[in-house]
Amino acid sequence: MSEIKVDTLTGKTTANDITVTVGATATQSLEQGLAKAWGEFDGSAGTISYGDSFNCASLTDNGTSDYSSARTNNMGNALYPVLGTAGKTTTGERNFNVPDGQFANTTSTFRMQITTSDGVLASDQATFISFGSLGDLA
Repeated sequence: MSEIKVDTLTGKTTANDITVTVGATATQSLEQGLAKAWGEFDGSAGTISYGDSFNCASLTDNGTSDYSSARTNNMGNALYPVLGTAGKTTTGERNFNVPDGQFANTTSTFRMQITTSDGVLASDQATFISFGSLGDLA
């Protein structure tokens, strides 16, 4: 068994590009494969705040089941994916949505809305909301 202990990894050719080989031939860029931001919060709380988060500067309540998350460090562009889940223990299913068009992502923030199974903003807010952002940092 081997163990490597370091404080910093730096790519040899390009400082922020480290390739990890998986199996015999598959490779993965270490930087590309990491979540750039993530967070968890209770949408039913009177004043919302992160229970835990990474690279998240602030959380805004835009109204019932409608939230915005701002980054500490901006994304490289506004074309990054956001993945999320939402749940409530006492009622039916909740869906995590990143609305497009009117509320398009920016490099510093994205908007999330929690809906019922028929696509309507949930009037009874989810108790567990979590998300992650992937892509390149600025």
